[in-house]
Amino acid sequence: MSSPVLFAEGLRKRFGGYYALDGFDLSVPAGTVCGLLGPNGAGKTTVLRILSTLMRPDGGRATVAGYDVTRQAAEVRNNIGMIGQQSTVDDILTGRENLALWGRLYHLSAANAKRRADELLEQFGLNAAASKQVKYYSGGMRRRLDLASSFITAPRVMFLDEPTAGLDPRNRIEMWSAVRALAQAGTTVLLTTQLLDEADQLADQIVLMDGGREIASGTPDELKARTGGDWIDVTVRNIAQLPAAAGVMARAAGGKLQTAAGEHRISAAVADRAHALTDVTRALHDAGIDAEDVTLRRATLDEVFLLLTGKDAEEVEAV
Repeated sequence: MSSPVLFAEGLRKRFGGYYALDGFDLSVPAGTVCGLLGPNGAGKTTVLRILSTLMRPDGGRATVAGYDVTRQAAEVRNNIGMIGQQSTVDDILTGRENLALWGRLYHLSAANAKRRADELLEQFGLNAAASKQVKYYSGGMRRRLDLASSFITAPRVMFLDEPTAGLDPRNRIEMWSAVRALAQAGTTVLLTTQLLDEADQLADQIVLMDGGREIASGTPDELKARTGGDWIDVTVRNIAQLPAAAGVMARAAGGKLQTAAGEHRISAAVADRAHALTDVTRALHDAGIDAEDVTLRRATLDEVFLLLTGKDAEEVEAV
């Protein structure tokens, strides 16, 4: 079995009396998109900074592409690319000029920098806009140019910090396609995101962090199954009955509750899929609650977060 491209064991990082990382482990195989998710302060960005050699750990060890992040930092940097939340391209230059400039900064000859720029414009679907100034690019085109600029040297590993922050849904989907294409070509991607639908759609592997440690990991489907996998939604006609419906569901379903008052809806995790729908429907009827709809469904990543961390998805950040 081949060694993981990204590996961490027992990573610790302390800031004063606070441990941002407290024994964090990670193993990511080649060609995988791995998402780091967790509540605010979970330690996600600290992991990125250590793996990209921007910060030294206080304990534990980590390797990137087989190189130790502390003892072989230069070799690690030669094998990685990184995109933060802020764009690094020049608005005044064209797409082609930006990429050629990055090529020169990486010590390519002028001819090789131009050739590499043309290759990347093709790879990232920017040929039609190659001669336009970047200030005329859409948000999605700009982010793809950012991604292209980090691939001047074809790194084995790409670190992405909220890669679609600020993009509209169409541009977000375009960026997802670009990231998937990189993984299919063999690049290993580690990303942070505060968009749970992004993690669900994009990540092959998700590592859920809290308190500086991994508390769960697996594919999106595996994580959903780990929390029971099923939820029941009840929509009431009269919002005044929502608190009573919550009490009924807490007793009948037995799982953790989520309320969406604006939608007259309450949701509960269920342990017994076979009987949940019948039990809840009967209990609501016996309590005199007028339910407009009762639906059984699979869990979402939002609900995985709620069950495993005790915090709502809105509290999840990638910083």
